[in-house]
Amino acid sequence: MRLATTAPLLLLTIIATSALADEKWINLWDGETFDGWKASENKDSWKIEDGAIVCIGPRSHLFYVGEHAPFKNFHFKCEVMTKPGANAGIYFHTKYQEEGWPKHGYEAQVNATHRDPKKTGSLNAVVNTEKANHKDNEWFTEEIIVDGRNIKIIVNGETVVDFTEEEDRQAGKDFTRILSKDGGTFAFQAHDPQSEVHFRKIMVKKLP
Repeated sequence: MRLATTAPLLLLTIIATSALADEKWINLWDGETFDGWKASENKDSWKIEDGAIVCIGPRSHLFYVGEHAPFKNFHFKCEVMTKPGANAGIYFHTKYQEEGWPKHGYEAQVNATHRDPKKTGSLNAVVNTEKANHKDNEWFTEEIIVDGRNIKIIVNGETVVDFTEEEDRQAGKDFTRILSKDGGTFAFQAHDPQSEVHFRKIMVKKLP
């Protein structure tokens, strides 16, 4: 009796594990053009140089608007390089807007030596870290994992943030720092004219 009962459960486990293993990384950037991406105000703050997307200039946000959006549960990763004094960010669960700081979703901070005390890996204005575990002028990896209400931000393999939204969390008056039940997209931030940041190897894996 026990064998007959456990066999179907074992089979379901194997099928589920196989399905997860089959989930593949999706390249969100072709490495050469802005196809699938759309900049907001101050579009000249973005350029492509030496196989990377580079932001430097007045405030602007570069949104992913390609065929793979939206993203609800996912594992996102990219390589980032900050120049001295630079500030930027990676928004997720957000949506395109023509100007201003994105009102929707969360921001994973990118900042090693900018005067802003919220350093790389912070879930900006929600869970902040005052120490960056990378250096300017060197490539590092930044990952974001959203699974249900849980958000993880990982920098160079180290989990910096492990935050679970409260069930009764409400959107704020000016910014909806909350996960959307329908998901959203990603956006890179050009923060100010003195901030130069490079992004490359931009990938995502959708999770169940």
